[in-house]
Amino acid sequence: MALYCREGEKIRAAGGTPILFQCAGLTRLPDREIVAVYRGVAERVGPILGFELGQMFAPFGRIYSLGLFAELIEIPGLVGLKHSSLDRVLEWQRLELRDQIRPDFKLYTGNDLAIDMVIYGSNYLLGLSAFAPEAFGLRDRLWAAGDPAFFALNDILQYLGAFAFRDPVPAYKHSAAQFLHLRGRLPGNATHPRSPRRPDSDLPILAAIAERLDAAMAQAQAALANAEGGAS
Repeated sequence: MALYCREGEKIRAAGGTPILFQCAGLTRLPDREIVAVYRGVAERVGPILGFELGQMFAPFGRIYSLGLFAELIEIPGLVGLKHSSLDRVLEWQRLELRDQIRPDFKLYTGNDLAIDMVIYGSNYLLGLSAFAPEAFGLRDRLWAAGDPAFFALNDILQYLGAFAFRDPVPAYKHSAAQFLHLRGRLPGNATHPRSPRRPDSDLPILAAIAERLDAAMAQAQAALANAEGGAS
């Protein structure tokens, strides 16, 4: 806990919000000690965010039991938590419990295989949103406006998510670099040499997705502009 507090104080001093990421030392602890760590860090450097990470992302990750989650969200200084199980049901259970116990608690979805979890009440810190932030921003504007074009754009983004986050899941970082490079957002598609890589055969598929995404965004932007113009 001391190390979490030390680093959290640095983040807080720089104006950031500390996120208590999991590590092997934390996830091996009994539930009551895990709660004590979160409570202690939150009391010292809060408000903080927490994290549940499935082992498909990292071997030290752990998805907490629903009972442990219920204890964590009652810690005042813990104001939100990212849930990365890639499992809708587990996330729905947490949303239901959150709404019952502490409605102001933020549950950030990490389910890149179900990016519509935002319509059920999750916030998002999706890795997939880094592939095309402007597309996610437009998608969210469509949802806020009640425009059914939300679903068409969401479907294309979800196709991208299913492709990029296939096994091995950590290779999504290379998929992101490939996609951003194809769209002219990065000068290359290299990632850390120890990070899993995707084959070059992914490139034409990503290019086709990018083309579909750009076309869908153009249509959605035109429809949204017409709707906003008609309402003014």
